[in-house]
Amino acid sequence: MIEVNIDSVRISLMSQHRVVVLREENSERYLPIWIGAPEADAITLRLQGVQVERPLTHDLLAHSISAMGAEVQYVMVSDLRSDVFYAELVLEYNERELRIDARPSDALALAVRAEVPVYVSKKVMNAAGRIPDRDLTASILEGRDDDDDIGDEDLGVFAEFIEGLDLGDLGIEK
Repeated sequence: MIEVNIDSVRISLMSQHRVVVLREENSERYLPIWIGAPEADAITLRLQGVQVERPLTHDLLAHSISAMGAEVQYVMVSDLRSDVFYAELVLEYNERELRIDARPSDALALAVRAEVPVYVSKKVMNAAGRIPDRDLTASILEGRDDDDDIGDEDLGVFAEFIEGLDLGDLGIEK
C-alpha cells in the first residue's frame, strides 16, 4: 500500500468534469481519478472546512458507521479494471476488520470526514500513477507547440486532464 494525500480537486477547463488528484507521500507521483460533481463538492467542502447546516450523504455514512460501533481505519484505492477504479472502506468492528466495496470518490469523501489515511495499492499506482514531465509541463505553461513535444494522441485520456491543470503549485517557472 502506498500512502497518498488528496492534493487537490480540480475542474477540467475543457469539459467541466472533476478530477481528484492523489499525491504519493514524499514523491512527485500522483494519481488522477475522474469523479462526479457531487462527490467533488463533498470532498472540497470538507477539505476547506466549510460547515453545512444539515448532514450530507457522506456525513450520514460517517455518523452511521460510528453509531453502529464501527470505526473507519483507512480507505484504499484497491484496483483498476477496464479503466475503472475500485476502492475499499476498511473498518474495525467488534475487533474484526471489515472491507466494504466503494467508489473511490465516496471512499475519499468519507476519509476526509473520518480523518483517516488514504492508500493506493502498488498495482494501481504502478499502472495509473503519473510523474510530471518537466519538459511537457514547461511547454504547456509556455503554450509551445514544438514538433518534438508529445502529442495528444500519445497522452490518451490524460490529454484533457493535462490541458486543464493549474500547474503553478508544482514550482515550475515559465
